[in-house]
Amino acid sequence: MTSLTLEEIINSSRSLVFFGGAGISTESGIPDFRSKDGLYNQKYAYPPETMLSHSFYVSHPSEFFRFYRDKMLPLDAQPNRAHYKLAEMEMAGRLKAIVTQNIDNLHQKAGSKTVYELHGSVYRNHCERCGKKYGPEFIRDALDVPTCTCGGRVKPDVVLYEEGLDEDVLEKSVRAISQADTLIVAGTSLTVYPAAGLLRYFRGSHLVLINRDATPMDAEADLAIHDSVGEVLGSIQVKPLEEDT
Repeated sequence: MTSLTLEEIINSSRSLVFFGGAGISTESGIPDFRSKDGLYNQKYAYPPETMLSHSFYVSHPSEFFRFYRDKMLPLDAQPNRAHYKLAEMEMAGRLKAIVTQNIDNLHQKAGSKTVYELHGSVYRNHCERCGKKYGPEFIRDALDVPTCTCGGRVKPDVVLYEEGLDEDVLEKSVRAISQADTLIVAGTSLTVYPAAGLLRYFRGSHLVLINRDATPMDAEADLAIHDSVGEVLGSIQVKPLEEDT
């Protein structure tokens, strides 16, 4: 453990990486998966983890897209204090990359530039036959299974259960984490693999965990904070990197 505060750690960092999960977006009104009010504790004809699997997408496309439109397309959601503070850290030169498990595009809406989306994004969709790209509104407004002008099915560029992570995104995430001097992990239970396994590549000075509930990594962190991510990050005063010189 360290005697430094989070603000001191951030303002002493020159290569900070942020690794975030669903807890970042809950303050923007987007439900997570595993909390008592999360998707996994809601009642559907099939369990959500089944409906978000590749095999279900293939075998039950109408049910897949009904659930997807209902629960996975919060297009009106806006960034919260955590998203904006991270964009500020990047602009100040402290933050080098965001590695996120979220698919909601809120980091980009807040102004962050270097964002590695491990599980893809609802804002990107493509025809499985011809490759034509579509925005999220096309999926939202489709009456049933979204179909391209060529007749092919339009698939969201999100990683479903049974699908592998994008190798390029994974490689860039590993590189960023391995080169970081500080890693802030927030809003994640660290139980979803392979994403949670990326922490083992960190070799820097300070590991910080911010989550409402305890995680399996708390004991290994220099600083573990059990609170709202927006509350914690929103109060930080970030110094531009050039003030170090």
